[in-house]
Amino acid sequence: MLTILLFVAIGVCGGLISGLLGIGGATLMIPALIFFVGYDQKLAQGTTLMLMVPPIGLLAAVEYYRHGFVNMRGAIIMAIFFFIGGYFGAKMAVKMNPVLLRKLFAVFLAIISVRMFFK
Repeated sequence: MLTILLFVAIGVCGGLISGLLGIGGATLMIPALIFFVGYDQKLAQGTTLMLMVPPIGLLAAVEYYRHGFVNMRGAIIMAIFFFIGGYFGAKMAVKMNPVLLRKLFAVFLAIISVRMFFK
């Protein structure tokens, strides 16, 4: 029962942060699954990718679209190549050591954080 409540809390927080800041999957949900549910990096990544299969961001995206904050052409092009890149990224990730994968993920987040802070 506790795990279900954690999933609910992570889902709600992920949705709120995603709608508010445009983030959620990698930056919130993966660390939450690792720290609070005890998943390893691969299980957290795979679970997060699976939950994004349905159009979970649809309502938030429609709201942004209604206010003129969506470039449909760019979104479609990126979605197509995200689809392709995601497949090859997953093939690489499942072959990697989970500790190395987690460390690469942490470095990526740190670099992005510093760049965003000083932009």
